[in-house]
Amino acid sequence: MKGTNKTDTKKPNIFKRMWKGIKEIVSELKKVSWPTFAKVMAETGIVIAVVVFFLLIILGFDSLLAWLFTLLVK
Repeated sequence: MKGTNKTDTKKPNIFKRMWKGIKEIVSELKKVSWPTFAKVMAETGIVIAVVVFFLLIILGFDSLLAWLFTLLVK
């Protein structure tokens, strides 16, 4: 009786697996369709405008509540 039914397939060492992973990542990044600079700037402008809009709404609401609180305390 020879023993176990283990197969003789061993994993490659950690450095070979890491190098393979890095090569796969680079391969996938080459497939990505990157946006143009103009598109990035336009979408950044939209994000900033939305943030400022909500900032003003929250600031107004906070000011209203602060004013109501001072009326209540006086």
